[in-house]
Amino acid sequence: MRIEEHPVLGTFEKGSKVQFSFDGQSMEGFEGEPIAIALRSGGVMIHRYTSRRNEPRGMFCAIGRCTDCIMVVNGQLNVRTCVEPLKAGMVVETQKGNGPEKKTE
Repeated sequence: MRIEEHPVLGTFEKGSKVQFSFDGQSMEGFEGEPIAIALRSGGVMIHRYTSRRNEPRGMFCAIGRCTDCIMVVNGQLNVRTCVEPLKAGMVVETQKGNGPEKKTE
């Protein structure tokens, strides 16, 4: 599902292959590519569910302007995965609504 060669942009250099976690499952991607691309290449199309209607959302604009691709990355809510570079060992989770409730002590 990755573009290897583009008729206008040419070829793309890939980073090294790295492992990351998505909702508890191990996945592979190329370091430096957007998290959303690594997920899409692994067959993941849903990134979050809306808070009001629990509707699924995935990558839409792919340039960081909308919020359809936001996910929880390394515990941080609302990360725009279409522009966030993948790094080895990242923990990526589907975001439900506004994200998990913070514990108060």
